[in-house]
Amino acid sequence: MPELRKDPVIGRWVIVATERAKRPTTFAKTEELKSEGFCPFCSGNEVYTPPEVLSYRPPNSQKDKPGWWVRVIPNKFPALGIEGQPRRVAEGMFDKMNGIGAHEVIVETPEHNLSIADMPETQVQEVIWAYRDRTIALHKDPRFRYVLIFKNHGRDAGATLDHAHSQIIALPIVPKRVQEELSGSSRYYDYKERCVFCDIIHQELKDNVRIVAENELFLSFLPFASRFPFETWIIPKQHESYFNDIQKNGVIALSKILRLTLRKIHLALQAPDYNYIIHTMSFENGPAPFYHWHIEIMPRLTKVAGFEWGTGFYINPTPPEEACRYLAEIEAEVPAKVREIAK
Repeated sequence: MPELRKDPVIGRWVIVATERAKRPTTFAKTEELKSEGFCPFCSGNEVYTPPEVLSYRPPNSQKDKPGWWVRVIPNKFPALGIEGQPRRVAEGMFDKMNGIGAHEVIVETPEHNLSIADMPETQVQEVIWAYRDRTIALHKDPRFRYVLIFKNHGRDAGATLDHAHSQIIALPIVPKRVQEELSGSSRYYDYKERCVFCDIIHQELKDNVRIVAENELFLSFLPFASRFPFETWIIPKQHESYFNDIQKNGVIALSKILRLTLRKIHLALQAPDYNYIIHTMSFENGPAPFYHWHIEIMPRLTKVAGFEWGTGFYINPTPPEEACRYLAEIEAEVPAKVREIAK
C-alpha cells in the first residue's frame, strides 16, 4: 500500500508509491553521453572564459593561464548582474527589484573527463576549499543575503557543458526553499528545544536502514521522506549552521564521504545525471541552535509532472530503505579493486 511520509523540517508530505514501485535497476542508464567538441573549461582554453576570480595554482603560475587545478570564473551568461545596488519597488500591487547578484562557475579540474566520483580525494578537497573561499568572499559584500552552491551534472540535470563544474550564486534575498527550512526548523526548536537536523541524525543512526556512509564527522543517508529515488543528504554530525565555517578536518572528512556517496550512486545507477545543492544559514543571522547546513543530492531519475506541480506533493516510486539496500548490494558486488578506488 502507498505511504504518505512527512518531512520533519518543512512539513512537506511525500507519497512513497509502493503500488507502482520501481526497482532501482529500472533507473540505470543504458549508455553514457560522450563528450565531443571544444570545451572552454579545459586547461589551455582560459582565454575563452571571463578572467578568473580565484584559482589554485603554483606561485609562479600566471593568472588565466594553464597550471591551475581549480579555477573560479564569472558565469559568461549570468542569472544576475554584479553591478549596482538592490532596489525594491512597487508596481501597483506587485513587487519587483533589480537583478543584483553574483554568478560564478567553479571549474573543478583541468581534466575534461573527470567527475567528483572519479577524482582523487585530494582534488575533491580542493573543490570544497574553493566553495568555502568564494562563500566567505561573497559574504563580505553587504548587498548579498545568501549564497547558494549547486552542481548540475549531466544534460538531464541542466548542465550545458560536460566538463566537471559547479556554480555559486549570491542573492540579495533568501530563497524560498531555504526560508521554508529556516522557518520549519525554528518552529521545531521552539516546540522541542532541540535542532530537528540533530534529531534526524540521531534517528537515522538508531534506525540504521537509510545510511549510505558515515565517518567521524559526517553522515550520508537517504531521507525518510525522500522526494526522489535515491535522494541523499550529507550532513555534519556536530551542529554547524554555516558551511563556510568548515575547517581542515571537516574538508578532509567531507571530501571522503561526498566522493564515496557519489561513487556509490554512480556504480548503482550507471552514471546518472544529478544535482546537488548546499543549504546553509542565511547571512543576516548568526549561528542558530535550530539550523544545520547540509548537502542534498538528487539523481535525475523521474520527472516532476502535473500532480506534483498542482499539490506540492512528490511521488517517489522507490522507498529510501529499498534504495539504501540496493546501494549496499552494489558495493558488495563490484570488484574489490573498484571498491578500493571508491574509498
